[in-house]
Amino acid sequence: MFCRALTILGGLFLALNAQIAIAAEFITVASTTSTQNSGLFDHILPAFTEKTGIEVRVVAVGTGAAIKLAKNGDADVLFVHHKPSEEQFVAEGYGVERFDVMYNDFIIVGPKADPAGIKGMTDVTAALAQVADQGAAFASRGDDSGTHKKELGLWKEAGVDPTASSGNWYNETGSGMGATLNVAAAKDAYALSDRGTWLSFKNRGTLGIQVAGDTRLFNQYGVILVNPDRHGHVKVAESQAFIDWLRSDEGQALIDGFTINGEKLFNANAQ
Repeated sequence: MFCRALTILGGLFLALNAQIAIAAEFITVASTTSTQNSGLFDHILPAFTEKTGIEVRVVAVGTGAAIKLAKNGDADVLFVHHKPSEEQFVAEGYGVERFDVMYNDFIIVGPKADPAGIKGMTDVTAALAQVADQGAAFASRGDDSGTHKKELGLWKEAGVDPTASSGNWYNETGSGMGATLNVAAAKDAYALSDRGTWLSFKNRGTLGIQVAGDTRLFNQYGVILVNPDRHGHVKVAESQAFIDWLRSDEGQALIDGFTINGEKLFNANAQ
């Protein structure tokens, strides 16, 4: 009886250890709201997990917040879309190496009535200057995300400091892309959006694409392994497997194959 009890306990112990080992097979990816809200991760991650057994847990925040998480060692991988910040992250020793993964573009959306008269313009800074000149409502993420950083850079090129009009025509939401688009729809305001989130966004109201096509609206995404020399707990093998898979033919094909109503949300360009 005693031996049988020991056998049962031994079996339970092995089973528990196996469950713990399985639970440990995950990595944490600090990424942007655009990759999450667009549905991209829901589309591609199950294939990676099925192939490798590694679960990917995504923390989706603005690029600035994602970089802070990675700097603090609260993520194994950084997957964002503001190349200057990504290159600085690597240069300062927080990341090992940066790789291109995919791109899409930014667009300016706005109400059908188009009070600033910018629809069809191809010079994005001229369009923003016109929005400011007309005092037309504009919804900004205001959250230090990659999209917010891009937006501020475009305002600077346009010779406009929109924050001086914060709370007037310029509305800083401090929120993600989806929430900011909701504000724009409610206020009939303009907004800068990544195309992926826009295509997956349902609550558009009278909003439509007003400005697109300027080369300055190019939106590149990159992936970086957090430096294990700074944070020894980084899961190097599993994380590198994820990065390699994203850049592989299989990962790139899945990214390219992600569409909504026949439109691609991202273009793979790891090679």
